[in-house]
Amino acid sequence: MTIFITRLLLRLTLLGTWWTPVLVFGAVFATSWPLMALAEPAGSALVAPGNYWWYFVVTAATVGYGDLTPETTGGHVVGAYVIVGGIATLTTVFTRIAAALERGRGRRMRGAATVDDSGHIVLLGYTPGRTEQMTDELMADGTTRVVVCAWDDVTTHPMPEHGVEFVRGDLTDESVLRRAGVHRAHSVLVDARDDNEALAVALTADHVAEGAHLVVALRDLRRIRHLRYVAESLSCVQWHSPYMITEELRDPGITEIYAELTTHGGAGTHSVRLPASLGPVSVERCQTTLGRDYGATMLAARSGDALLVNPGWRSELPAGAVLYYIGSRRLTTDDLAAALR
Repeated sequence: MTIFITRLLLRLTLLGTWWTPVLVFGAVFATSWPLMALAEPAGSALVAPGNYWWYFVVTAATVGYGDLTPETTGGHVVGAYVIVGGIATLTTVFTRIAAALERGRGRRMRGAATVDDSGHIVLLGYTPGRTEQMTDELMADGTTRVVVCAWDDVTTHPMPEHGVEFVRGDLTDESVLRRAGVHRAHSVLVDARDDNEALAVALTADHVAEGAHLVVALRDLRRIRHLRYVAESLSCVQWHSPYMITEELRDPGITEIYAELTTHGGAGTHSVRLPASLGPVSVERCQTTLGRDYGATMLAARSGDALLVNPGWRSELPAGAVLYYIGSRRLTTDDLAAALR
């Protein structure tokens, strides 16, 4: 009977679809009930409408609670038929599920899937070693999601062990960037193979992105003026500084701060030593004095061999400790001594 049903489904071109287990299950139920009614004695509780569906489900699932059982040899044969039909149904279901999962995994490994995330970071371009380094930096907090979108020459997922999504295709094609979720991303990095390619990819990315922070890695920062024709709001970062790139992707605008700190005439980073005559001084006192009297912000302190970055306000610094701060001018030891007295 089961073979007959299978052949019938093949003729109807339904085998291999999700309808197959449904039809097999229904056909076995529809044929087994009258057969059981013929095999069992008249008045058997097993074939009562309120009971047989329960018997059929637990028997087909090979659970067999034993609360309802056939009494005759013919009933046992029908019960075996139900078991075979149930096994066939479950096998078909599990096979379909496994095939669907494998197809989905294959699509992801080939970069053919569509990313459904939002608020993630998209890296447009893949460079062995470099992309892994930036991905590790971005995902170090355990909450950032990253999508790597590479050209067609990267035929399979280059870094599946990193837990990132992979999309493959022409990076100047809007549909490819949409599959990577660029239009729903928090930040997008254009990390191209050369600056000319970076310009072309940035043009498409700016068109697709909807509010995402666009960062372009450039080998020659003189090309910034060309990128400004694409969008005034995008950020250009030196290609050779992966750490700076990841900082900009996580916290938009931070490279502008670094640039200001390293530009002559802007707020700079300086150091000054605590006068020995003052004795130990609290970090709170140093912070408030520098801010109030000189408009400066203390970043760190060195006490002996120990460097304390962003030290707690209740920490105490010994005489002779070196203070590192941001300010508009360099302070002398006498300036600091006069302010702290």
